[in-house]
Amino acid sequence: MTVHSNDLIAELVARIVTSNPMQRTMLHSSLSDLRSDEREQLLRYLEYCEDSGFDIDQLAGAYNTITLDTLREQVYFQRNGKYRYSRFDEVAGNVYHNPSYMQKYMYGLAITAYFWANHREIYRYFERVIPRHRSGRYLEVGPGHGLFFLRAMALSQYDSYEGVDISDTSLEMTRTLLSRQEHRGNNLWTLQHGDFLSASELVGPYDAVVMGEVLEHVERPDLFLTRIRNLVRPGGFVFVTTAVNAPAVDHIYLFRTVAEVERMATTCGLNVVDKLVTGYPGCSIHETERRRLPINLALVLSA
Repeated sequence: MTVHSNDLIAELVARIVTSNPMQRTMLHSSLSDLRSDEREQLLRYLEYCEDSGFDIDQLAGAYNTITLDTLREQVYFQRNGKYRYSRFDEVAGNVYHNPSYMQKYMYGLAITAYFWANHREIYRYFERVIPRHRSGRYLEVGPGHGLFFLRAMALSQYDSYEGVDISDTSLEMTRTLLSRQEHRGNNLWTLQHGDFLSASELVGPYDAVVMGEVLEHVERPDLFLTRIRNLVRPGGFVFVTTAVNAPAVDHIYLFRTVAEVERMATTCGLNVVDKLVTGYPGCSIHETERRRLPINLALVLSA
């Protein structure tokens, strides 16, 4: 069903709440904090989804899939003190190599960048810290739904933008998004399918490397951080996000504290320049960690 563009956001929320009424209060409160430019970005994204054949009902279903699957994993985590899965092969078939589920997952996750306060803070932080006037080469590891990749192209002035992802579905979604959105005509971008650790086409040095929400999805996050260090130019911009005590259907590496993430980064040869930590509302980071509640973390790093 196609909805008039001016009503898209409100209609999406209504469709979500109809099937998932527990989201009502959170969504209305969270959306009241959206800036006008963020509301416009979200509206454009929803219009893009509809133009791509993924209508408002499917978007509501995708969002509810994310929330309900995550809730189920949170219950498991609180009961057992660990994530349900710990190996990549336990989740790859059902998530990354399952086009139907992966498409819903990516559309739903993209919407959370505006709907969830913690994800929105990470997105805003990325907008603040990405260098605006540097040239050179930009690499994004795991662009997923493509929103960060698209925003990087809109805000920065790198000469070329590359992305690598292990999911064909994610790559196609990012490719379609970039092809249909407005961005500077001199942006050169390429996307490739492959494992970041073994992709021989990735040859440094890069002037910027961005990796959002990847470390918790892999068995050896230290290897990913080490490869970033080896690919980025000294003094280059590195932006990495991950999650602590934050179960999801495809999270397999459990970080229990923010300090653990930072230690791993420094052990792999990267320096922490700046960071953003989003704890549980009303709790200190220490209390959030003690109670094993979800934390989102963004690190600005340098080699």
